Amino acid sequence: MKTLLRWVVAVVVLLSAGTASAQNLAGSWQGTLQAGQRSLRIVFVVTAADGGLRGVMYSIDQGGQGVPATVTAQGNTVRINAAGANITFEGSLSPDGNSIGGNFTQGGNALPITLQRATKDTAWAIPEPPRPMAADAPLAFEVATIKLSNPDTPGRLFTVRGRQVLTINTTLNNLITFAYDLHEKQIAGGPDWAASQKYDVTGQPEAPGVPSITQLRGMIRQLLTDRFKLTFHREPREMPVYAIVVGPNGHKLNRNDTNPNGLPGLIFRGLGVLPVSNATIGDFAGVLQSAVLDRPVVDKTGLTGRWDFQIRWTPDESQFGGLGVRVPPPTDDPNAPPGIFTAFTDQLGLKLDPTRAPVDVIVVDKVEKPSEN
Repeated sequence: MKTLLRWVVAVVVLLSAGTASAQNLAGSWQGTLQAGQRSLRIVFVVTAADGGLRGVMYSIDQGGQGVPATVTAQGNTVRINAAGANITFEGSLSPDGNSIGGNFTQGGNALPITLQRATKDTAWAIPEPPRPMAADAPLAFEVATIKLSNPDTPGRLFTVRGRQVLTINTTLNNLITFAYDLHEKQIAGGPDWAASQKYDVTGQPEAPGVPSITQLRGMIRQLLTDRFKLTFHREPREMPVYAIVVGPNGHKLNRNDTNPNGLPGLIFRGLGVLPVSNATIGDFAGVLQSAVLDRPVVDKTGLTGRWDFQIRWTPDESQFGGLGVRVPPPTDDPNAPPGIFTAFTDQLGLKLDPTRAPVDVIVVDKVEKPSEN
């Protein structure tokens, strides 16, 4: 349940109208989740909307970011599935209709929680969501430190914590691929150390507020110019790519309209386990090409907006090279998830098509190692 602590959960819930149990859920519900040494106050607000019910679940002690979920109510049983946060809840509505007792599960770890129907006097205050960075804010760091990574630290990370932008175990090529939304094969030229020397970057933006993914990329671009003295030119080249397209029966994704300017959630819960929240298909393609697949990934779905979903697959040895991870050999487990191509079709209603396409290539003209500070 440690991964829950990373989530600021606001789950938008859609319920079908017409069942007594669903109608009885209208109102505000709250309870305390005991996650290790931390007590997390959970509020679940349900209101009637569009002929059904709509709700939001907040983790009061962690802030709030929208993660839509599906909900079913059958008899007295209530089930919630927030695929983008890898969260499920299943509980039973009490006979008096004033509590729902059940289990809150994330990443396979289940914790008990009882939600009580709140009144005007007992309802907990809902926190204000984090303020986004202004659209015209300068895309630069006020302070940025670059240090050599600890060679014993596994994995790789790009994240925002409070006002700090952090990268861990990132090479120059990793920074370039993130800043310009590329696959590493779209980088030509440059020294050998650009693909091998790893850095940790900690930066505090000049402007207040939480940056969007576009703003975050812009700040990393400026860092590359200022600290690595990067200069380059672009060339169009045709190469093998994977194209994400919608399958013949339509997609199975959940639209997320709750935080259009917020950062996407794309954090692996293990090799081949990727919950996705508040992300565009382009964001999803970006993490696949930077961390998982051996060629660029292009979005050909035509789907706009942001989405929540989860994909689980069994990776093969050609995958996760972008994270520097060696995939273990396959097992004989009959319950193992399918390969990524089958998972795309069965779980997402999408297809991952190998093809060729023209893409932009960055040709490095000049770059320098940064001085540590």
